This record gives sequence, C-alpha cells and structure tokens, in this order.
Amino acid sequence: MNHYADEHDRGLERTFAALPPARGRGFAQTWWGRAWLGALEEAALDSAAVKAGRRLARGGGVGAVTVRPGRVTAVVRDPKGAAAHRADVLVPELSAEQWVGFLDLAVEQAGHLAALLDGELPSHLIEDAAVRGIELLPGLGDLEPKCDCDAWDHCGHTAALCHQVARLLDEDPFVLLLMRGRARSAFLEELHLRSAASPDESAGAEGVDAAEAWAAADILPPLPALPRLPETPGEPLSFEPETAQASPGIDPVALEYLAGRTAVEAHRLLGQSLGTDGEPDIGLTAAQDAVRLAEGAAPGAVADRLAEGTGRGGDGLATAVRAWRAGGAAALAVLDEEWQVEGAALARARAALEAAWEEDERPLFRLVGNRWTVPAEGVQLRLGQEGRWWPYREEDGRWVPAGGADRDPATALAAARLVPEDQSHAGT
Repeated sequence: MNHYADEHDRGLERTFAALPPARGRGFAQTWWGRAWLGALEEAALDSAAVKAGRRLARGGGVGAVTVRPGRVTAVVRDPKGAAAHRADVLVPELSAEQWVGFLDLAVEQAGHLAALLDGELPSHLIEDAAVRGIELLPGLGDLEPKCDCDAWDHCGHTAALCHQVARLLDEDPFVLLLMRGRARSAFLEELHLRSAASPDESAGAEGVDAAEAWAAADILPPLPALPRLPETPGEPLSFEPETAQASPGIDPVALEYLAGRTAVEAHRLLGQSLGTDGEPDIGLTAAQDAVRLAEGAAPGAVADRLAEGTGRGGDGLATAVRAWRAGGAAALAVLDEEWQVEGAALARARAALEAAWEEDERPLFRLVGNRWTVPAEGVQLRLGQEGRWWPYREEDGRWVPAGGADRDPATALAAARLVPEDQSHAGT
C-alpha cells in the first residue's frame, strides 16, 4: 500500500498531501523518477530555476499535489512563507489508439504483465512502446509550465512541483499513467480483461493454459495464508550437569549458547524468507560466523574464546559486533577492508556527494581510500563495494560503525552525527 496515507483517490483525480522536507536525500530513486527529472532539466532554459525549485522542494515549500489527466497542480510557497503561487505542469495525454497499443504491448510478455500488476514500470515495456510511437515518459517540450508568478518558462515554483512529482512517481508509477490519461483502476481492469481474452496458442499441449488460470482466479479458493513468524526465537533446551559428565570434552555452557544463537539465526532467516527487509548472509567465513555468534552477549569464557579465535581482541570484537548489527557480512567487510576508489566508481561517488548537499552546506571531507572523513566533527563515510555509504564516528580514538548503509551520503552522515544515548547523558 502507498505509504502516503492521506492520499485521496478520486478516479481521474488524485490528491497527495504535502510531503515532509527532503533534506539530505535525492528526489528520484527509480529510473522512471529520474527520467521525469531529466525531462525537466532538458526543458528548462534557466538552470538556476531548476536549482531554486530543488531548494524549495527540499525545504517543504510544495503543498498538496493534485494529479489529473494532462495536469499536475500544487501551491508552492516561497522561502519563509513570503508568498504563495499556484503552479501547474501540463503533460500531453495519450490518444485512445496509443492506449490500445500500450495495453497490447503489456500483455504480450508475462514479465511485463506481472511487473505492472506488482506496481512496477518495466523499462523494456517503455522502450518497446516508444519504438511504436507511444511515449509514456515525457520528452523534450512535454512538461509545459503554468504559474501565476507570470514566468514564461519554468520558474522555481514549477520546478519545485516537478521535483515533488518525482517523489510521487518513485512511490507509484501509476501516477504517470494518470497524467497520460488513465486511472490506475481503469488501466488494471483493461489489462486484466485483455490478458484473459488472449487467444489460446497452446491447444493440445499438456498443462493448464495461463489465460484460463488467470480467468479462474476469482473462482478457485484462495491459498492458505503463510504461517506467521513467531515474535521471538525459540528457547533451546538446558543442559543438565549429568549431560556434561556423559559427554567428556563438551562445554555445556558453550553448547547451550551455540544452540541459542542458532535459534536466533534461524528466526532471522525465516523472517527474510517471509518477505522482511534484508538479504540472508550465506557462505560466511569462520571469522565472520564468529562475529555473528558473539552478537548475543556470549558468556565470559565463550566471549574470550571468540575474541581470541578471531584475533580481534575484546574491543575489536565489540566493534565488529556493532558492524554486524548494522549490516551483516557486508558491514564487516567495510569495517575491515580499505580499498582505493577509482574510475567510474569515484565519479559516481563524487556525483552523489555533490547532489546530496547544496554547495554552501557540503562538509569538508578528507579522502583516504574509500573513506571520506570530516576531521572537525569526528565523523566519516565509508563507501562499500556495492555503492552504499556507511556511517562511522570516532569514539575513544577508534572508528566505530554508527548505523546501517544508505544510498544517500547525506542520510548516512546524519546517522554518524547522532550522539549515542549513553554519551548524550554524560555529565548530567
């Protein structure tokens, strides 16, 4: 479900409540959101207007956004609420023939159909449609600005509206379809009817025809619900003293702890298989698995053995556990490995840093390897091999993880700047 909870669906008109400020984050995370902003940047003759619009949108200056076929509208307030302007952006609607062609394309491939029903916009579908003259994404000149500030081209108000629309498109690409002339419900109904009426090309073949199975979806009983994930992992059996006597060489305290950690790991992996966030850490090395085991407040003797076995020592193991909690094996790699950022990776990193802050707000970084440090603040960003930014802060002369990774460096740095609760109360 769309997380903009106060959105109102009115068929051919949808109104989205004003979004919170977007400081420290990019406006477009999806490829279709970036394509929308690309159309704005190509259309605007004045790049200063685009930058002004980005600042207005970042600061929360865009009010509720109303989307209808051919038009998006919002009231945009200048900084400090000095003045308010109605801003509109007009988008050409697709013709009836173009919609028929787009629907035909959507049902030609099962992957396109499945993605649309899942709320995604397949790039290959948009490319195939463009080849047939059906331009779903806006091109040069498609975003026509209208603002009561009397600007003849895109102004800061219409640019701010476009930036806010990019955030809406990230969340729901069907907003784009509405602008082009089709409400989500009507489009999905047409898609369903068209796919159910597709001709049977597999007569005589074994199995069940896909169109028949789809048409029977409302007749067949629903599948049973997946079992709910227990709120907490199960508790292992306690080992009685006589168990240790009957099994010489086995440490019952370590064995009981290992069984408990195994239950925790099984609970985590089950949660991931049922659809929670995160990727399972598979193929762990012995050193990585030792850190995973140490996460659960191991008894003293067990913790000492893990610290010695990993070669990290007590403090080093505690830091590694913090990294594990922040992001598993990927976070451990960022903690332990320093690598040289070069070529395309360096260009992408610099572009991300430039986009995350306005020029006068950007921190002064010192770069060593994959680590961008702000010496004056004792905070640091580490770039992982997967392209995400990991926050670090300096504590007692050591660099320690300060949270999970983020694609946006400004968000990661904000996590590094947060003062830990145990430090915020020091001296009070």
